[in-house]
Amino acid sequence: MQPEFIIIHQQVVPYVAHIQLNRPKELNALNLQLMGELRDALKLLDADDQVRVIVISGNEKAFAAGADIKQMAEKSAMDMYNTDQFSTWDTIKKTKKPIIAAVSGFALGGGCELMMLCDMVVASETARFGQPEIKLGVMPGAGGTQRLTRAVGKALAMEMVLTGRFITAQEAFQAGLINRIVPVELFLQEAIKLAQEIATMAPLAVKMAKEAVLKAFDTTLDEGLHFERKNFYLLFASEDQKEGMQAFMEKRTPSFKGK
Repeated sequence: MQPEFIIIHQQVVPYVAHIQLNRPKELNALNLQLMGELRDALKLLDADDQVRVIVISGNEKAFAAGADIKQMAEKSAMDMYNTDQFSTWDTIKKTKKPIIAAVSGFALGGGCELMMLCDMVVASETARFGQPEIKLGVMPGAGGTQRLTRAVGKALAMEMVLTGRFITAQEAFQAGLINRIVPVELFLQEAIKLAQEIATMAPLAVKMAKEAVLKAFDTTLDEGLHFERKNFYLLFASEDQKEGMQAFMEKRTPSFKGK
């Protein structure tokens, strides 16, 4: 079935797919259907050999301005528990290929949390980031207290979570939350350009390197180093390792196949 709240652009450039969140009237508020469509699209693209990097964007006004409050306002605790809406987020987290968020305008609440599920962020000058759930009598529930703290540190995360204050793109860049800031008319183009650069690298090495970087947040230094070393050794079983090193010695551009 054709998704209703996302648009999938495959092969915007070679080996790069683009998913656009598409609820513009609601500033791309993340309802259950949108998140399910996004999960399903990412699973398909993750299994597609013609896709090596994925870009997720909204529009110029909003990446996503939060969760769909209308869908939650009357829910009971047991309704929320039984719906288990965050299981979708757990599936998205398992995407092996790199995901780049192209952010313009609002990335708030669930939108900020979705952005932090991505691996890199290219933001426009108009981007605003925040976890304003506290103003609704609740708190972040999709990683806002955990990923934000790991990204920007305790002091700024505590301020954002406890006051609901939005931060600017410049503040987010200085805090290490995003990779770069570009003019609003270039935010998607620059995200695709970054994706295209990564897509020229050896696909297996990219996926295993992503896995190792993420492992740093889940384990001790010694265990992380062990995991990194194991992935490093495993890549010597790949054809791409042979091709990459041979191309280096022959002073030519490697041709990686993902094998």
